[in-house]
Amino acid sequence: MEQGYIARTSGIKTKDKIGYAMGDLASCLVFGLTQSVMNKYYTDLLEVSVLSVMIMTIIARIWDAINDPIWGRLIDGAKSRPDGRYRHWLKVFAIPVALAAILMFVKIPGLSSGGKLAWIYVTYILFGMLYTCINIPYGSLAQVITSDDKERSSLSVFRSIGSTFGAMPAMVLASICYVKLADGRSAMSYQKVLIGVIVIAVLSVIAFFLSYAWTKERVPSEPSPREKGQTWKVIRTLLKSRPFMAVSLASMLFLAAQMFGQGYNAYLFDHYFHRTGLTMLPTVFQYLPVAVIMFFATKLGNKLGRREICSYGVLVAAVFYIALFVLALFGITNVWLYLAACLASGVGTAFIFLLIWALATDAIDYNKVYYGLNDEATSYAFYSFMRKLGQTVATILINVPLLRIGYEGSKLKTEGLTAEALQSMYNSSVMIPAVLFLLVFLLLRFYYPLSKKKIDELQVEKDKVLGSAK
Repeated sequence: MEQGYIARTSGIKTKDKIGYAMGDLASCLVFGLTQSVMNKYYTDLLEVSVLSVMIMTIIARIWDAINDPIWGRLIDGAKSRPDGRYRHWLKVFAIPVALAAILMFVKIPGLSSGGKLAWIYVTYILFGMLYTCINIPYGSLAQVITSDDKERSSLSVFRSIGSTFGAMPAMVLASICYVKLADGRSAMSYQKVLIGVIVIAVLSVIAFFLSYAWTKERVPSEPSPREKGQTWKVIRTLLKSRPFMAVSLASMLFLAAQMFGQGYNAYLFDHYFHRTGLTMLPTVFQYLPVAVIMFFATKLGNKLGRREICSYGVLVAAVFYIALFVLALFGITNVWLYLAACLASGVGTAFIFLLIWALATDAIDYNKVYYGLNDEATSYAFYSFMRKLGQTVATILINVPLLRIGYEGSKLKTEGLTAEALQSMYNSSVMIPAVLFLLVFLLLRFYYPLSKKKIDELQVEKDKVLGSAK
């Protein structure tokens, strides 16, 4: 009896899973620098205003709206090479991405204020463009490693594990890149930052090449037709696809919450808790539950439904942050209580953190089966752009509260902040993620339509539609 389409294009090995994890480990090594270190580096070492940082990220996203779909279309139209349609690009762009990451943290002496702004604009946008060049084919790779939704769920878990380890070095750097000043205060050290960035960039190159070597493309994938107006046709289809838009928006908001915490904690632990050495702990504590839940996230997602456990998990996280805000109203705040809540909320967010990529590939499968959309790279380019919007949202949410309290980087001493300003800083640190997590819950639970039952139906239809097309 002839095998069905899914059976013929599945059968991943442990090597594939580890190789795929290496790709996101590599990506997050350099991307983590923009999450954990970059904002404070700009405001404190380069003495760029928080408003300028916000404007820069907004301009970068405007450019991404042009750049990302173009690169997605180029990838979709490119012919497959002997080493694959998507794997090929990992070895091409690994070194350029690492060099661009280092350039973002190169401080050129003697630059005027305008010169500093020009330098950070050029290097930040250059990094974003090169990151897109490698991230879009890497994200599309899951579609061709296997067509089986359960195996893709496993890939999603391994990818998230890779991203966890990839984000760690930047968080460590954010905690140890300080030196003590004569008056007892701490200040960010440029030398420590630059050395740390170079080490992280080199590690990312190694991980990208391991991802290239250890993955295999099993699912046949041909270039999409080069038709006039095809890009806009694809985008229109994506915009009307309820599963795709729901998971894109949810991913954007979830990433915004993650990045907000990683960036804002550098300020919170410096000025509110006065514990710069603990800066990385909130994120570490949120990731700790992943180390346990990763062993059964795939099975639970397959049994109970990925949408179901992700949505209710993120609701739990929102509740813990709301609890911190309520306790603060009664004057109850301390660093260990804050860290305990981060750990508890991490239990809830672990599921969406591990399975968000499986939700995205389910939505792309839906578009392929019901809309005949075979433009995986363009689809992933749009999804990647939405996640970049999450980065911009996070940057705005980090800097607006700082603007409100008059933060002026290294020129503002801790004693320059009033008690009201410090309390406002704390309230922002807990209520912003609470609101973002609530929005993610609403999107997944009530707008994203791919319940467990719908996913099972989708697999049957996929086997039928795509099998007959081969």
